[in-house]
Amino acid sequence: MGQKILVVEDNELNLKLFCDLLRAHGYEAEPVRDGREAVDRAHAFVPDLVVMDIQMPHVSGLELIEQMKADEDLKMTPIMAVTAYAAKGDEERIRDAGAEGYVSKPISVLRFVEAVQNLLTAALARAEEAAAAAESADQPVEAEAEAEAETETQEAPEDGAPSADSADATDPEDEDGQA
Repeated sequence: MGQKILVVEDNELNLKLFCDLLRAHGYEAEPVRDGREAVDRAHAFVPDLVVMDIQMPHVSGLELIEQMKADEDLKMTPIMAVTAYAAKGDEERIRDAGAEGYVSKPISVLRFVEAVQNLLTAALARAEEAAAAAESADQPVEAEAEAEAETETQEAPEDGAPSADSADATDPEDEDGQA
């Protein structure tokens, strides 16, 4: 299977549609019907993306987005909000809560799949950049440690022999270069 997507949606038809659509495009979809289970299921499933309904009973998608973004293990997981209530300012509030994507219902199948692909691609690029930055941050430390080790080796050879820098009193050649 492909990348893993957690789908948090209380409407059974929408949940089935989203999961079927994602599976048809090669993703592994994990349905969550009750938002109160979303954070625990995200920890267990470790998704590459969360598709989050905003209007749900018991807990709102906005609250769940904020909880996930505050969670050390989940904060880097991109979230795409899906909502039928697209009033003025809603998208801004949803993005302020931490969602990286936003799709309004009724969804366009093409737009939905494109949004999923774009978010996953962007998340992968961010992860690669973070890994490269971490690697380059480690390199100067490693190079410095190698240089120190090299200097120590030059200063005190392991076999007790004089170093290349010290004068050898028993040099078989005399001063005019003859043995």
